Amino acid sequence: MFIWTSYKALLKMLVCFTGILLCLQPGLHAQSNFRDTLVHEAIVYNGDTIELKTLGNLYLYGYMNDAQRAASRAYNRLRNAVYVTYPYARRAGIVMNEINSKLTGITDHKERKKYINSRERDLKKEFTRPLTDLSIYQGKILMKLINRETGNNCYEIIREYQGGLTARVYQTVAFFFNSNLKQPYDPKNEDLVIEKLVMEVQRMYGYTDIRKTQIL
Repeated sequence: MFIWTSYKALLKMLVCFTGILLCLQPGLHAQSNFRDTLVHEAIVYNGDTIELKTLGNLYLYGYMNDAQRAASRAYNRLRNAVYVTYPYARRAGIVMNEINSKLTGITDHKERKKYINSRERDLKKEFTRPLTDLSIYQGKILMKLINRETGNNCYEIIREYQGGLTARVYQTVAFFFNSNLKQPYDPKNEDLVIEKLVMEVQRMYGYTDIRKTQIL
């Protein structure tokens, strides 16, 4: 009887000890404040509730043929040229409008020439270095954009303020660089893409259109 009682007591101790060990194991006992509810997005379609999953973006790329690659390169070249040269053309337009406005109040020929020469020196100091870094192609686009901003081509501007001889010299130099001071600007046809790129630049940098006064 004593042995059986001792055995029962030992068995109870082992059961209690095992229970204590199990309780000490992480994750094997009930956790207080443990949330076992998962929330999913869902939609109701034809009366059925369906779990909603958002997939990542899927990008599809097609191979371009030679003509498409050439067109893409030409567009990127033009876009780069417009982005590079438009700030200079815009500045030229502002200056030309200022000069035109100022000269309307100066009737004396010497005073007009003196004023023009002073503005020319300032412009050379400001733009000579950056403009010499332009490529021939960028220079051609710049002339078109100056026409856009001022309403006059570069030849007419130079002839107006520098004289016909200087304009002819500039025209000769431009010819050797495969360009033309008499660059026209047709925003509705030939230069439609340039016009769209200019508006893109204006939106990006917050430029406003300055084409209010044209040189006569």
